[in-house]
Amino acid sequence: MVQFMTRFPSLRTALTLIAASAQAVFAHAEPAETAGGKTIATPAAPVDRLIAAYPDALERIEGNWLIWLDGTRTALDDGSDPKPFAAWLAAPDIEDTLALPYPAGAGPIEPAPESDPGRARNSAFFDKMYGDCRQGEVRGKLRQVVWLPTKAGQRLSVTTVNGVADRLDAVSKELDALPASFDTYLFPSAGTYNCRTIAGTDRVSAHGYGIAIDLAVSQSDYWKWAAKTPGPIAYRNRIPLEIVHIFERHGFIWGGRWYHYDTMHFEYRPELLPPLAPLDATADATPSTPPEK
Repeated sequence: MVQFMTRFPSLRTALTLIAASAQAVFAHAEPAETAGGKTIATPAAPVDRLIAAYPDALERIEGNWLIWLDGTRTALDDGSDPKPFAAWLAAPDIEDTLALPYPAGAGPIEPAPESDPGRARNSAFFDKMYGDCRQGEVRGKLRQVVWLPTKAGQRLSVTTVNGVADRLDAVSKELDALPASFDTYLFPSAGTYNCRTIAGTDRVSAHGYGIAIDLAVSQSDYWKWAAKTPGPIAYRNRIPLEIVHIFERHGFIWGGRWYHYDTMHFEYRPELLPPLAPLDATADATPSTPPEK
């Protein structure tokens, strides 16, 4: 597969530091308990990280094939390289979805143009993993998580596949312990499971798999709200990074790390992140005061 730098030459310089940073994080990561209860060190190769991230579903990589535990074989590379950005987003193969390094734990980095790590999803992979909600395959796998139990008590439906509900429950409890000054960003949640397609496409949203959550809309920013005029999209964000880092430690990527940003959005994508925190982990840093509005 042609590397993403070849597909998007304009990003080469802008993403070099991000790639180096992400590789360093994975190279020095300690083994951690996965959602499947196994202790696995996160491998360096992006496709190998799939096995570490989803041990209850995936067995091994064999050439250009991802082998599932039930024997299903899914192609990693569809041979359609290089892809322009629109094709990468609309019809990515599995390798495409891993091509951009996600800057986990980073500070306030403004994404480079067309840098949307994790925004591309391979439909066949996610339908196989979580079920196709349009065929009624997701609802039976959902359970409710109480969002911020002492502050909001909002009940949200999330998939149990890969322990996602347990992970969101752990995130909820950590966020619940943050100072009250963070509350305005956290609730009411704009929702989790919703069997719908992404606006203007026929692709199922991450919400349709029960792996995503949107935070409070009132404090969120979305690229389409800002893209009113031609030219580069102006980056905007009000979500404190303390919130982001808690989600990332438990396997959720943040839409605020995309050039086409969606700062209320978090989705479970552990294959893009370092090994997950133990489920009983508490925040490892003292929360700071949220930025002024």
